[in-house]
Amino acid sequence: MDLGIAGSHAIVCGSSRGLGRACAMSLARAGCIVVVNGIDPERLAHTAAEIRTATGAEIREVAADVTTRDGQDALFAAAPQPDILITNAGGPPYRDFRELDRDSMLTGVTWNMVTPIEMIQRVVDGMAERGFGRILNITSISVRMPVFGLDLSSAARAGLTAFCAGVCRSVASSGVTINHIQPGFFDTDRYRGGIDAAAAQLGISHEEAHEQRIAGVPARRAGDPEEFGEAAAFLCSRQAGYITGQSLLLDGGLYNSAF
Repeated sequence: MDLGIAGSHAIVCGSSRGLGRACAMSLARAGCIVVVNGIDPERLAHTAAEIRTATGAEIREVAADVTTRDGQDALFAAAPQPDILITNAGGPPYRDFRELDRDSMLTGVTWNMVTPIEMIQRVVDGMAERGFGRILNITSISVRMPVFGLDLSSAARAGLTAFCAGVCRSVASSGVTINHIQPGFFDTDRYRGGIDAAAAQLGISHEEAHEQRIAGVPARRAGDPEEFGEAAAFLCSRQAGYITGQSLLLDGGLYNSAF
């Protein structure tokens, strides 16, 4: 399917690996000019080279911490008028809620709520003036259901979802959409880190913890990041212009609900 976004400028935060990388790859395949971002310059350069080789797209690298003002400035210097923004920042590490102090809680909220809002503030009016914009926040299934050790991430991402509920409707008539994807268990470094944490907590092996985790997933597997990237690219497409204020749950059927 032609997504109608070839030549569009896209910023994908946190895209040197994992789900962000998958989004960048899919947008590049759709013909976008993609700004990729990460804090490790070497890993980012490797990712950018792989995407260029696979797609032939123009890829711009910005090694910066998107949770800081300087990092955000660097991203917008690479793409001053983006048509597509995908926000994505690493969540707080897996931790028992009893171990959270004030500083770690404030950091978690900054990473997973405040930073995406700051990014949206900087792009939304320009998108509206140009008559097209796609904003997509990568959140988590933990917004809808508890996941061990992700209480802080759940709260911050739920706050972002609620914040955007009114914002998205205020710009819907201008051709700008704001949506979220709530991933379940995808085979990423973060997922594997969570499995390690659960294994240590339970005193079992990584493989046993993984099997326990996916046993509750009707699909009986972790998701492939490429599946996530393709779904994200569709939500950024011209065809998705009537979808806004929605949270797409990609979880292999894990969240057990009729609605």
